Amino acid sequence: MAYQEPVEEEPTIGKLVVDAFDDVGTLLRHMIELAKSEMKVSVRAGGMAIGLFGAAVFLLLMSLVLVSFSAAYFIVMAGLDPAWAFLIVFGAYVVLALVCAFVGYLKIRKVKAPQRTMAQASELPKALSH
Repeated sequence: MAYQEPVEEEPTIGKLVVDAFDDVGTLLRHMIELAKSEMKVSVRAGGMAIGLFGAAVFLLLMSLVLVSFSAAYFIVMAGLDPAWAFLIVFGAYVVLALVCAFVGYLKIRKVKAPQRTMAQASELPKALSH
């Protein structure tokens, strides 16, 4: 009896399509799991960074209070009454805040809607209908 090669049946197109969809689904699930695991690490590091930035801002605000007292006392050392010295420091902060607000106002007036993106988005339904 002669050796016969086993006959392999070629898969049908339906089986190939089902296998392809299964493979794509598996690939997407694995990609989502990978993204989740990477995001956990990133979020943890980002949370720590936000906490450290918050601590830095808090310390800077505390140092601003101390610098304000120091500036007022330097004015007192120059011979002015303490009440006037603290009022001068307060006025300087108000002027600085007004300047910052004005510059911010000028900057925000330059913000415009994304015209090209809106034009592209309005053409999207036309493109999809054809």
